[in-house]
Amino acid sequence: MILSKSGWSPGPGRPQWPNGEVHVWRATLDWPSKSLAGLEQCLSSDERERLERFRFERDSRRYLVGRGALRTVLGRYLDVGPERLRFDYTPFGKPYLTPGLMGDVTAFEDLIFNVSHSGKLLLIAVAAGRALGIDVEQVRADVEVESIAARYFSPREQSALAKLTGMEQVEAFFDCWTRKEAYIKAKGDGLSLPLDQFDVSLLPGEAARLLETRPDRDEARRWDLIELDVAAEYKAALAVEGTGWTLRCWDYPPEQ
Repeated sequence: MILSKSGWSPGPGRPQWPNGEVHVWRATLDWPSKSLAGLEQCLSSDERERLERFRFERDSRRYLVGRGALRTVLGRYLDVGPERLRFDYTPFGKPYLTPGLMGDVTAFEDLIFNVSHSGKLLLIAVAAGRALGIDVEQVRADVEVESIAARYFSPREQSALAKLTGMEQVEAFFDCWTRKEAYIKAKGDGLSLPLDQFDVSLLPGEAARLLETRPDRDEARRWDLIELDVAAEYKAALAVEGTGWTLRCWDYPPEQ
């Protein structure tokens, strides 16, 4: 993986096709009301129905921004109006684009994406013909670190976590969780791949890495796993199939 020197910068209106690259888009879900005009027109009929079922205005607004941002970003790559995009889901719930009768069928099949949101933050990862997964979590000090780790983490990860205390332990817990979730999402197998069947790094100062996969130990070599610096009080990770790709990180701000 090669990190672009620009860091987080405003995203282009017409991004280039991500050959040999992975693009991560960052957006806030708390858009001002004045910036929401017309965003609902991007949604499909079933998305509008779901929007209407939210009881609280904050939740409906965040859902609207999340789906609208995803559609707009993907539409930029495909040169297709966001309202025309259609999604389907694998048996494990991972979304993908379906071309229908629009544009270049190969392009729709080749554009791979993954989405994660937590708190006020939304992340969208995009690549071409390369499996990937992304996860973001808002760090909370009240999480039951030991009980959750005992249930989901591998013995190796539990042992490493037990060496830490206080907020250092909490930070390491969320590093571990986001890295495991990013890999699970990239694989696309859902919970059929038990979280304790692979190990990730988590100790402070230790680079994000997929340490070991079981029963196939060679599987770990197929993946890059990196930590993303997205915002204070958040942890995020990205898992990408293969090596030799360049990472570009862009902001998708609300229109003013």
